[in-house]
Amino acid sequence: MAVSYGPRVWFALATIYVVWGSTFMAVTIAVRDVPPLLAMGFRHVTAGALILAWALPRGDRRGDRIGWTQVRAGFIFGGALFLLGHGGLAWAQQTVPSGVAALLIGSIPLWMALLDRVFFGKRLHPSATLGLVAGFLGLAFLFDPFGAGSFDRLGAVVCVLSALAWAAGSLYSRGAPLPARPLVSAGLAALCGGVLLLVAGAASGELGDLHPTADSLGAMGYLVVVGTLVGFTAYVWLLRNAPISLVSTYAYVNPVIAVALGALLLDEEITAQMLLAGAIILGSVALIVRKSGAALEPGRGLRRRRGVPAEASPSA
Repeated sequence: MAVSYGPRVWFALATIYVVWGSTFMAVTIAVRDVPPLLAMGFRHVTAGALILAWALPRGDRRGDRIGWTQVRAGFIFGGALFLLGHGGLAWAQQTVPSGVAALLIGSIPLWMALLDRVFFGKRLHPSATLGLVAGFLGLAFLFDPFGAGSFDRLGAVVCVLSALAWAAGSLYSRGAPLPARPLVSAGLAALCGGVLLLVAGAASGELGDLHPTADSLGAMGYLVVVGTLVGFTAYVWLLRNAPISLVSTYAYVNPVIAVALGALLLDEEITAQMLLAGAIILGSVALIVRKSGAALEPGRGLRRRRGVPAEASPSA
């Protein structure tokens, strides 16, 4: 029987579809004049502080105690998503077009499915397994390691590793001892991740390369308000209120929007190789998402032994 979801779920999904599809273009503009780690650090520290300042005094605060346990979880969650995920992506987008970066980041559901299987024993439906294999073949075709290439391959590898870090952090959040309300969890993770980004940026000597312009500041403002305050808050809420397979569908809508915006507004080239590789990657994601809810007997995972009930996802 088909599962129905409320209007809030669909509205939150539509939000991250559009918002995160446009942030690839904004990151490309921001890192032209502001070093990538500092740019993302300012983005997330500002957004995280604003979210916490608004959310903490409001609502039911019984589950929102922020002690060392919650701060540590915030640094792990925020470090995976923002230091490794967004920091790596911003660094890569200095040399990788926003459309290509979006296609590579579209591999997040592939990594989620693989990590869920390896660590938590979640078995894949045969068609989802086919999608997993096809997705990585699509990534290989997009890289074209033996061809001339039109973008930096090291940057492309960093994009894929950023997707892996985001997938790992998202799976970690399901059972992490974060504050109960999604807004508070989002703010804490953004603040912690932003602090790590600023420390990493300063340690790597980025302060000497800081030359902000009106365009870069405008792009960073867009990333703070729309990308993080709106988009990430919706994402964290979805992680706790919708199946992760449904949440993952943003990964094959965002690239379509990002490629279109990159071509229209940044004059980025759309090649036949990009179109074919993108179609393979997005098709594989669709296969994984379509069958990810199939009821299969859990298998053995590194963090789950056979016969031990799987942990339930936390709910808000």
